[in-house]
Parts: sequence; structure tokens; C-alpha cells
Amino acid sequence: MSLKGKRIAVLVEQQYQELEVWYPVYRLREAGAEVHLIGPEAGKSYPSKLGYPAKSDKSITAVTSKDYHAAVLPGGFAPDYIRRVPAMIQFVQALQDEGKPLAAICHGPWVLCSTNALKGKKATCFFAIKDDVINAGAHYVDEEVVVDGNIITSRKPDDLPAFLQALIAKLS
Repeated sequence: MSLKGKRIAVLVEQQYQELEVWYPVYRLREAGAEVHLIGPEAGKSYPSKLGYPAKSDKSITAVTSKDYHAAVLPGGFAPDYIRRVPAMIQFVQALQDEGKPLAAICHGPWVLCSTNALKGKKATCFFAIKDDVINAGAHYVDEEVVVDGNIITSRKPDDLPAFLQALIAKLS
């Protein structure tokens, strides 16, 4: 399936989970999508949990939801930092308001908890944030990947193949 012409934002911040950023970046690029790492600051290097750098292509203040067809919200502890940046939350909320795919894995749904994206939706996540997802209005299920409307969620790095297949199918 070709994603030629599709632009995908992958949100980055410090303490991200390596596989949950790089697997989607490379898989989406292989499918033909234009993928940008979006962070609070342009050109800044954000270290993963193990120190692997992810240099942001663009600042969140330099982009709008109209620039992208979807966003990937990786896990690790990055979602806790992403949630501290109002512009990041506003960007995700705008994508939600436009019905564009929001793909969140592991702790990534924490970002969705700061929007209205999970209200009434079926979703999954890493078990440690299950209560947060439920309190944000979602119906939690323990499944490899869950697609409910524009929301795509998965539990952990082992789920990445199904997670990306679901996102690519949604964008095709």
C-alpha cells in the first residue's frame, strides 16, 4: 500500500521508547509517506530512555493540523513531557477535531487523555495507564491493536507490526 502524498507527524520528547518512534518512522517512510519528527523545539535532539537521539524536524509551533494526515504518539515517558506543552495538546486535539488518525502506543494514550479523543471510544494501552485511559472516557480492552474511528491504540512494542498495519490501512 502506498502512502505517497501523506504527511505524518511523529511527536517526540525526552525519554521516548526507541522502537515506538523509529519503527513507525521507517515503516511509514518505506510505505511512501513523508514523516516529520515534531518536538517542542525545531532541531533539538531529544534523548530516548536509553539515550538514543531523535532530532526534531520541526517545532510544534511551526506546524498545524492542516499540515498532516495523521500523528503517531509513541510511548516511554515522552507522553508525560508532551502533555506539558500546550501546543502539543492543541495540535493533537485539532487532529481529533478533524477526524484524522491518531495512533498511540504504550504510554502514548496519555496524550489522548489530555484531549477529548478517548471519550466513548474503545482503546488499549500499556496496563500501567489503564485507569487513566478509562478515566478519560474510553472503554479499555486488552488487545494487540484497537481501531475505533480515527483512534488507533496498541499496548507495547511487541504490538508494533499490527499497530502499523492498522495505521497504514487507515491512511490508504
